[in-house]
Amino acid sequence: MSIGVHIDKAAKLGSSNLVKPVTQYTKSGRINIAYQVFGSGPIDLVYIPGWVSNIDWMWACPELVNFLQELGKIARVILFDKRGTGLSDRVVELSTLEERMDDIRAVMDAVDSEKAVLFGHSEGGSVSALFAATYPNRVISLITFGIFAKRRFTPEYPWAPTDEERQIVYDMIGNNWGSGKMNLESLAPSKRNDKVFMDWLANYFRSGASPSAAMVLTKMNTEVDIIDILGSIKVPTLIMQRRNDIDVKIEEGRFIASRIEGARFVEFSGSDHLFWVGNTKEILDEMKAFILNVKPKRNYEERLFTIVSGEFRSPSQIQAYNIEPIKEVVEQYRGKILRSKKNTFVATFEGPSKAVHCSVDLTEFIRYMEAELAIFIHIREIPVEEIHIECSEAEQFVQAMLSVTKAGQIQLTQTVKNLLSGAGFNFSTPKVMINPVTKAPISLVAIIDEEGSEKSLFSDNKNREYPKNDSLLESVLHCIDRYLGEESFGVESLCKEIGLSERQLQRKLKAITNKSPIQLISSVRLYRAKELLLNTGSNITEIAFQTGFSSSSYFSKRFKQEFGYSPTVYVEKFRSQLA
Repeated sequence: MSIGVHIDKAAKLGSSNLVKPVTQYTKSGRINIAYQVFGSGPIDLVYIPGWVSNIDWMWACPELVNFLQELGKIARVILFDKRGTGLSDRVVELSTLEERMDDIRAVMDAVDSEKAVLFGHSEGGSVSALFAATYPNRVISLITFGIFAKRRFTPEYPWAPTDEERQIVYDMIGNNWGSGKMNLESLAPSKRNDKVFMDWLANYFRSGASPSAAMVLTKMNTEVDIIDILGSIKVPTLIMQRRNDIDVKIEEGRFIASRIEGARFVEFSGSDHLFWVGNTKEILDEMKAFILNVKPKRNYEERLFTIVSGEFRSPSQIQAYNIEPIKEVVEQYRGKILRSKKNTFVATFEGPSKAVHCSVDLTEFIRYMEAELAIFIHIREIPVEEIHIECSEAEQFVQAMLSVTKAGQIQLTQTVKNLLSGAGFNFSTPKVMINPVTKAPISLVAIIDEEGSEKSLFSDNKNREYPKNDSLLESVLHCIDRYLGEESFGVESLCKEIGLSERQLQRKLKAITNKSPIQLISSVRLYRAKELLLNTGSNITEIAFQTGFSSSSYFSKRFKQEFGYSPTVYVEKFRSQLA
């Protein structure tokens, strides 16, 4: 029996009325995100899965199908695979919390969902929490199950795994991802003797990510820390946890709920980390009651922003200073200049990664104007409308932080750094300062290169083109797409177009995609070829040529290596699923 038939039959077993929805795609930047929509309820609910997922394989588990069916009775349910996993593009193997928020927004926009309930499981709960704080006016309410605030032991958060315990997980992925011996019983102890279920769970994870992707995602999760933003969540919130969950401790749920104003915390008996097994009726009843009885605010006046404050340190150049070039670079990263004075400016961004990437480019840009720029980055709630931070306390704080930021340096708070996992940056050892406003200690770090230097972080290529997209990855993908049909386009050409040395590009892309430049070019060609196969009437030879392959036989070989089927078989299977 084929995988597709197996999944369709399982979906029908779960419910006589519900069949597997059609998988659709939307773009998040230049990445294709796979999603499905079903249900007849009057409100929207977006399910954000944890770690890895595969929305097709969800329908091969009757227990999960039944749970989803119940949600579909009260809501229009939206499922998706984050970039690098499942049916979404695996051009990249990891994603930052910020990119995951972009994926959520892209899917909501694709289905015309202005506002939705966010239901996040495990790691998906962490990004759901950040989304609720950053885009409260797109969130009806926040529901999480088995959520954690961080994944590394510290005295103030002693329930997270130690580094030794995380290493055991890394070893399990490295040694057993392909064999099925992944100790998955710890996620669903009540199902440990159910061979059919445990086989499905192993297949679900393996179909969701490659071994290398699973490893980098797990290591990225180890660095996640959302503790400092929990107080910024203002939407109605339901936190659910099982009392004896081995994977995420009950104390973690209690801690998170205590940091969110008005949050409802519900403990359930049992030890399963997966919400769709065990006492699922209790969980569904709690969710339904919460969803149907919540009265969300029409609009929230404040939301979380990342704030970049810049100060010029070359007085002789100040007279020539013009805000327009700065504004142009900021807007490429979806930022907004709030104000500018003779030698300073303040800008806001939707997330830390965009803010830091923009700051790197701004520092480089100003240096080639023979000036120096000191940048300080922090994150806080500010008004959504008529954005301003012209208050004496905010000014005092920013000026104090800029006074300890050197020319050419990008310095940021530990809170910002904690949200940059997977963004490809290196940081200095934290130093503790005293906040002049609150008199409380504040931890600061600086952006450095892999050798620990701040000055050599930036490119020495004066011919570099400044960003036309809101991240290095988007710029690289745009460049590859532009030369997609040129077989000779390779790493050397890419470096010239982007304005980075081969060593710099290698290091940066490895950090943010887990792929080398040559691997990324190959992946982009193959994923674009897949799009053309499914959406145009071109034959295989034409598509091979259009995506930079001079040999159709070599193209077919590489396509099968990437997707498991030859181009012809892949198209046939896709069309049979639509029939």
